[in-house]
Amino acid sequence: MNSRFAHNLVHTRAGLAALVLRVPVGLILAAHGSQKLFGWFGGYGLEGTGQWLASIGLAPGHLMALLAGSAEFFGGLALVLGLLARPAALVVAFTMLVAIVSVHIGNGLFIANNGFEYALSLFVVMLALAIQGAGRFSLDGLLASRLADAGAGRHAATVQ
Repeated sequence: MNSRFAHNLVHTRAGLAALVLRVPVGLILAAHGSQKLFGWFGGYGLEGTGQWLASIGLAPGHLMALLAGSAEFFGGLALVLGLLARPAALVVAFTMLVAIVSVHIGNGLFIANNGFEYALSLFVVMLALAIQGAGRFSLDGLLASRLADAGAGRHAATVQ
């Protein structure tokens, strides 16, 4: 992989605010994904979620459940760790956009009516994290500093 691309992918100037956003939201997303994938926390697992998704027109239901559950579960874990947070946030943002348009938009804003306020909140948080990155307190931050150090070493060697 191009080292400049890798550095740009994980580079971030964000601080503590990114940590405050990504850890609790990542845990919530991972829990929701585990409901879809594994049936944990009272979820329906792939079979039940897939049947429901097919019933609302998202077919093939099993595949859609696998994609949505994986985006939430693995994306949530990536956000908690701050590892490849930008791509994880973009995948989750897309998943929330699909949820808003296909499930919630016709019910209005409020969650009490199965509206889109919760999915919209997650969408906005994901966009913010995709823009600013995982922050200094993340595996992305660690990778970015290591890539910068490696690049500085290569640059010093070519100058001498």
